Amino acid sequence: MGSVGPLQIVLVIVVALLLFGGRGRISSIMGDMAKGVKSFRKGLADDDEPKAVDKEDLVDVTPKKDESKVSS
Repeated sequence: MGSVGPLQIVLVIVVALLLFGGRGRISSIMGDMAKGVKSFRKGLADDDEPKAVDKEDLVDVTPKKDESKVSS
């Protein structure tokens, strides 16, 4: 039960390479995650300020009355 075979050693090496190999993947992942959090917070802060709306930007979505259904 306590013996370690070659398959287990290879598995441990592969996992170690995935976690720590390749120019600091963990640190780059954490850096990207921090950038995402900063962008999210900046986006939330920008939404608090009301934006000015021009008359040209408004769209009339009121449905028009159908004159054929109106009875007098």
